[in-house]
Amino acid sequence: MAGKRGGGSGGRARSAITGRYVKAGTAKRHPNTTVVEKGSGSKGKGKGKGK
Repeated sequence: MAGKRGGGSGGRARSAITGRYVKAGTAKRHPNTTVVEKGSGSKGKGKGKGK
């Protein structure tokens, strides 16, 4: 996994102000303005069911 950076905590950090992805260290320093997206393989699950 040579191309991955700033991960390891199970999610990607995104700035609530700019909407851009930030490093894990930035998210820790600014917890009020960053959102850690937690999504592990939830693509397409739960959609189109229940009919």
